[in-house]
Amino acid sequence: MKKILSFLIGSLLIGMTSWMVGCSKESAPENPTVNAKEEAIAFSISPDPGTTVFSALGATQDFTITVSSKLPTQGISAIVSVTRDLDGVVVFSQNLSTSFSSFNSSIQNLQNGVLCNANIKLTSKSDTTNFATKSFKLARK
Repeated sequence: MKKILSFLIGSLLIGMTSWMVGCSKESAPENPTVNAKEEAIAFSISPDPGTTVFSALGATQDFTITVSSKLPTQGISAIVSVTRDLDGVVVFSQNLSTSFSSFNSSIQNLQNGVLCNANIKLTSKSDTTNFATKSFKLARK
């Protein structure tokens, strides 16, 4: 009887130990992979067009566009478009692609005394929901 009781207690202890080990919580990985979200695109234009009508001195106006946020890993696409304020007709359009934080654009075809709207949109190539836009008015003197 003593042997049977020892066997039952031993079996019970082994069974409980196995159950506790089998039901223990699985540990989380030490270095979980996190999908980092891109920093929101921010940029500046030089010369700064300001908040009033920018005066271009000729038919062509050069601008430097500088990305001040962290550049997306796959780079950015830039669309520069200029339309006449009066009727929305496209005066100039340029599509650029770059992986540099600073690049140039040269707005062309500006006519004397014609008020225009310039629109610059930068979009991440890896996340098209990450974009920034700046707009300003300009006219050739």
